[in-house]
Amino acid sequence: MFGSPATLFGSMVFGAIGFVAFMYGKKMTAWKPMVIGGALMAFPYFVTQTWALYAIGCALSAALYFFRD
Repeated sequence: MFGSPATLFGSMVFGAIGFVAFMYGKKMTAWKPMVIGGALMAFPYFVTQTWALYAIGCALSAALYFFRD
């Protein structure tokens, strides 16, 4: 599943960011961080290329910042 250490590291980092965002959204009853956090936790399972993993992860992490309430 993980072709290189960079892919494994990226999956762990973006999964951790997603988990924190999801728990924050659940605690504050805000749906935007919950949805983006769930996407951050789930997308590494479907993306196999390292550059795409980092591109999507950075875009979703930026979305957490821009779509905050």
